Amino acid sequence: MSSPDLTDADRSAIIEMALSDHTPFGTIEAEYGLSEKQVVALMRANLRPGSYRAWRKRVHDFGTRREHYK
Repeated sequence: MSSPDLTDADRSAIIEMALSDHTPFGTIEAEYGLSEKQVVALMRANLRPGSYRAWRKRVHDFGTRREHYK
């Protein structure tokens, strides 16, 4: 899966947006052109394993409780 060329500042902004509970994946895709799968791959590559697992669990848990979350 290829992702667009991102600067370090873009990567940092995307990670910050993804970690936020208030920013859906659609917003990241509209702003940076990354699909949900690409954001997940970026997070896996840039977060520590424990942080990544905690983030995925939080996204999954909120997603099952709310119709429109990330």
